[in-house]
Amino acid sequence: MPVHVSIHDVSPAWEREVELALEAAHAHGVRPALLVVPDFHARAALLDHPRYCERLRELQAEGHEIYLHGYYHRARTEGGAGALGRARHAFAQKVVSGGEAEFSDVSPEEALQRLDDGERMLRDAGLAISGFVAPAWSMPGWVLALLAERGYAYTEDHLRVYDPAGKRSRTSLVLNYASRTPGRLLSSVAWCRIARPARRVLPARIAIHPADMKFALLRAEIESLLGWADGDFVETGAALLS
Repeated sequence: MPVHVSIHDVSPAWEREVELALEAAHAHGVRPALLVVPDFHARAALLDHPRYCERLRELQAEGHEIYLHGYYHRARTEGGAGALGRARHAFAQKVVSGGEAEFSDVSPEEALQRLDDGERMLRDAGLAISGFVAPAWSMPGWVLALLAERGYAYTEDHLRVYDPAGKRSRTSLVLNYASRTPGRLLSSVAWCRIARPARRVLPARIAIHPADMKFALLRAEIESLLGWADGDFVETGAALLS
């Protein structure tokens, strides 16, 4: 089954680590999708870094898809109303992510504003947008309708890949690492090893995060994953839906 590779959290804040991830992918002949955060944690606005914008334009010209990846990649600190809202917020921000599931609990108005602002910043940087991926793959179902209205043909979450405009989706295996704690690091390594056989029946996604590059173990695991998938790579997310 096909395998798609992406680099998340692409931002001037992670410039060196993103380059290391690119080197690893390019060594296997892969041009991964680049999930660009317009203003990572409100401290790395893309347009304040013209040289980095130029680098992203070069990569896009070489065949890398550009996806909008939230706006700040950071969630609000307070939970929603009521016990259920607070529980959902805690799960998304403490279990699924480290306070970075930005689209998990936004209102429709906030989601529209961040999509507008993010699209504008990427366009102003000279980039064409091929898809949207919510930070931590976490978003309410109604975001799919917003993406469809805006003509998006690709998005994804933990379990599926979607063509919102075409109203299609497909179950997909995602392989990625978590490095916030030693326990998460080791358990994610174990998951990526034992889940590999599922690719016999499901298209797969290898998601590389810049923080992975800080750990020798994860760099080695990513190299192993890329080698495991050699020969089955696709260079567009949409190819997973075929």
